[in-house]
Amino acid sequence: MTTHRIGVDFGGTKIEIVVLAPDGTVVLRRRVPNPRTYQGALSAVAELVRAAEADTGQDCSVGVGIPGAISPTTGLVRNANSVWLNGQAFDRDLAAALGRPVRVENDANCFALSEAADGAGRGYETVFGVILGTGCGGAIVTQGRLLPGRHCIAGEWGHTPLPWPEGCDLPLRPCFCGNAGCLERYVAGPSLAAECDGPGQADASGIPARAAAGDAHAASVLARHADRVARGLSVVVNILDPDAVVIGGGLSNMAHLYEVVPGLMQRRVLADRADTPILRNLHGDSSGVRGAAWLWPATPV
Repeated sequence: MTTHRIGVDFGGTKIEIVVLAPDGTVVLRRRVPNPRTYQGALSAVAELVRAAEADTGQDCSVGVGIPGAISPTTGLVRNANSVWLNGQAFDRDLAAALGRPVRVENDANCFALSEAADGAGRGYETVFGVILGTGCGGAIVTQGRLLPGRHCIAGEWGHTPLPWPEGCDLPLRPCFCGNAGCLERYVAGPSLAAECDGPGQADASGIPARAAAGDAHAASVLARHADRVARGLSVVVNILDPDAVVIGGGLSNMAHLYEVVPGLMQRRVLADRADTPILRNLHGDSSGVRGAAWLWPATPV
């Protein structure tokens, strides 16, 4: 019987592993550099799993979060910024290396699952998980289960159009996906930094402190950012009507997302009162690896 879970977070520069006890307690945690080649990374993950089981004395389920997705059409990884994964049958190859089934999911899905299971979204029936960082992603968890969708893209609000565009939003910004006006191009960290400090700037982390210190330009940029995030989330609420929204990623510590955005959503949401909780994540950088572990139930597998 498998009662403990292994979660693996496959990052661009590191691979992290945790072992969770049935109650979610971390029993073991390690990280190693990512070899940045497919065979090297595959071997590194397999070795981490074997060593973790040997050190804990537990036979564990194995879940892995990757910065991409397994195509339901081809069974191969697509859209991974760890490009050596793309075009590979990672889940099947890892299962063969370990001699058992594994579950592999997009890292945004793992974030949402973690926060819904025992994080900021615990106790809510339907949780919309938001990633605001170098990009803009999302995922849906309902009744403790991921809702990946037919094409494994459910929740990808970053590549929906910025709703109700205004003069300051025009002309619509081109996106790497080939379209123009994608929400990601307005609310992700690099776009926020570039709007505040000019083209080529990508670090938005200092903007809130500058605004709080009286920088009027920084304050106005944050106000526009709050309005754009509110417009995007209003559409999510109108379509999905989640019980809570949990925000993660590099921008998730910015207070305006929780102090300003909920009020701005009021006139866009088709309800007499827009009171969807907008919550800061509980597990921070650990959400991805914990969510990978939660891909399996703590039952026989």
